[in-house]
Amino acid sequence: MGNLGLSEILLIAVIGLLVLGPKRLPEVARGLGEAMKSFQDALNGSNKRDGSSKRDNDEDASGSA
Repeated sequence: MGNLGLSEILLIAVIGLLVLGPKRLPEVARGLGEAMKSFQDALNGSNKRDGSSKRDNDEDASGSA
């Protein structure tokens, strides 16, 4: 798969704008960005997205037992 140039990115943006409309496009883009971030966090094994660490999660689990 090749690199995307400026013209390809603009074409994708115009098609997205036509399909989704100006109101929904930012919502969809934001959701896609959050999904990509959580997928990368899952691949890296990072639990620091919400500010908590693995240690905090372990303490919560042991406190509820």
